[in-house]
Amino acid sequence: MDFLNGIDLPALFAEYAPKVAGALLTLIIGFWVAGAVTRGVRKLLAKNNVDATVAPFLGSLVNVALKVMVLLAVAQMFGIETTSFVAIFGALAFAIGMALQGSLGHFASGVLLLTFKPYKVGDLVDIGGGNVGTVKELQIFNTILATLDNKRIIVPNGVVTSNVMTNISGQGEIGVELSYGIGYGDDIDKARALILQVGKECPYILDEPAQGVVVGELGDSAVILNTRPFVKSEHYWDAYFYMQENVKKTFDKEGVSFPYPQMDVHNPK
Repeated sequence: MDFLNGIDLPALFAEYAPKVAGALLTLIIGFWVAGAVTRGVRKLLAKNNVDATVAPFLGSLVNVALKVMVLLAVAQMFGIETTSFVAIFGALAFAIGMALQGSLGHFASGVLLLTFKPYKVGDLVDIGGGNVGTVKELQIFNTILATLDNKRIIVPNGVVTSNVMTNISGQGEIGVELSYGIGYGDDIDKARALILQVGKECPYILDEPAQGVVVGELGDSAVILNTRPFVKSEHYWDAYFYMQENVKKTFDKEGVSFPYPQMDVHNPK
């Protein structure tokens, strides 16, 4: 034990014992507070119906951040310079952030979507004015859509939050925009009555609000009749296809024409 010669153990103990005790006490209390705050955050997230996918992640993020702060405080109690550690952590975080800039942006967008819920699984949405489909899955980085023809569209969440997004199913009930052209020689009132008749027979169209038919446009070769029957969101396409087919059949049966552009070519002699 020659290396202990010349060391004043009582003085050394008297100097460092309070620091060690204080550090241990700080560590125990700090970790306990970190755990209590984390539990409080998780309860708050659950109370506000934050998605089960993002709530654990946010809770873990808060827990790790608080524990890192406690460890830095303990290191400082022993006289260790923590400024350099903070600088290293900051530089490391910056480098990682630059390398994963796109992914982090999609992740942040995913957290926003999971938190504010502009749509949910099962909703029919139009993202960016072209990606139309039913939401099958809302992930941290991507939103998965299924189109009517069963294609799988994977849309990065950053694209969702940076573009116009229409939740077609968002209100529970939705109007189905339909237009039908009839000839200028056809009876508008008769065509209107036939469209309303088909709408009344359609099993998906709601009684309220009542369906109406108006003259929307006097086109070059047709009078355009517009109608907007309301349906439950999940029956949008069912009603759309039912009306398209049965209005055509009814018009054919009742002698109402569907005009189309024609060109007369004369051969002068």
